[in-house]
Amino acid sequence: MLLHGGQPDQRVGTGQKHIPPFLDTPQLDPALALVHLLPVPMEATVSYGGGTALGPRAILEASFQLELYDREFDCEPGLLYGVHTLNEMELSSDPARAIHQIAERVADAYRSDKLLGVLGGEHSLTYGVLKGLLSKRPEPLVVVQIDAHSDLRDQYEDSPYSHASVARRMLELPQIEQILQLGIRSLCTEEAEVIRNEPRVRTWFTEDVHNGSFVDELRQRVRGKDLYLTVDVDGFDPTLIPCTGTPEPWGLSYIQGEQIFRILAEEARLVAFDCVELAPVAGQHASDFIVAKLVYRLMNLFLRNKINTLKEEQS
Repeated sequence: MLLHGGQPDQRVGTGQKHIPPFLDTPQLDPALALVHLLPVPMEATVSYGGGTALGPRAILEASFQLELYDREFDCEPGLLYGVHTLNEMELSSDPARAIHQIAERVADAYRSDKLLGVLGGEHSLTYGVLKGLLSKRPEPLVVVQIDAHSDLRDQYEDSPYSHASVARRMLELPQIEQILQLGIRSLCTEEAEVIRNEPRVRTWFTEDVHNGSFVDELRQRVRGKDLYLTVDVDGFDPTLIPCTGTPEPWGLSYIQGEQIFRILAEEARLVAFDCVELAPVAGQHASDFIVAKLVYRLMNLFLRNKINTLKEEQS
């Protein structure tokens, strides 16, 4: 039973549809839940493997199979802090319009006392999420991007809103102090020039993550900052998460992803996050489950102080 208490969820609204809640627990009242999850099934600019529109539902359905107990905290953290899953968005097929819809929905959903998580969907959606966030809280943000691709093209396939351009669009937002990229191993000449010449972009390539040389500088760059974390699941190795649009070899391991989450949780304040680019394949549920577990572990690490406080209150 949820320690915050709970009540049946009433799902209403236009441009939204019912979707299973995250974790196999009763849907918690949004006023009580400390985490709000927004499913955003954007699939407007995919250029290779498709299926990202099915990603949010696959993550949510896989989460029903997770063990809620976390050995680090010796409790079931999700039952302490509580999760409310918002209605899944219904989006325009036009990328520009879809970005506008996402920005409006995020501005409406954001609460300063909640952790907002967005489940995607293609990576283009991050630009809309940031626009919506910054319309409600204009303070500077540091973006940390786990990804196989730098996404710094000015446009791709004639679209400035392409998944391959999302980090470039972030740079147009003046409140974005830095974009810190981890795990990059695929880019074009244009993107390499941006990385060399744009002082707000710091890129640690996949070899930097594997040899651990990023750790001290990452800590220094995020220390005391307000953070937005965007996790493109193709940042992980395709032997771990094969169900993504463009699986690139030599990616991050699960434990390396958790190491990054832990560093960020120790040094920075997480405002919001997204997890994108899962493209589920029927009968291959390992990717769905691993992504759901990553999302749950991410939330536990960033909410560790609240978990410990709630444990004390319950003892």
